[in-house]
Amino acid sequence: MSDKSFTTAEVGSHNNDEKGYWLIVENNVYDVSKFLDEHPGGAKILKRFAGKNATKAFWKYHNESVLEKYGGKYKIGTVQEAAKL
Repeated sequence: MSDKSFTTAEVGSHNNDEKGYWLIVENNVYDVSKFLDEHPGGAKILKRFAGKNATKAFWKYHNESVLEKYGGKYKIGTVQEAAKL
C-alpha cells in the first residue's frame, strides 16, 4: 500500500496494456494490471473501468471483504481531488 497521490488524469491514462490498468474505488487508486486474469468476472470488466472511477460498479457486485482481501495488495495510492461518482 502506498501514500502516493494521483490526479484523475494520471489514473485516466492507465487504461491499456502499455501503461497498465488502474481504477478508482472510494478515492483509492488500484493497479489491477496483475489481477486481470484472476478476476472472477474476467479481464474485460476491469479493462472497461480502467482509468475511471469504478466505485458504483464495484459496490454493486462486491462487499467490504473483497477490499479487505485484495485492497492492500493492489492499492497504489489515493486520488488527489474528489473523484466523480
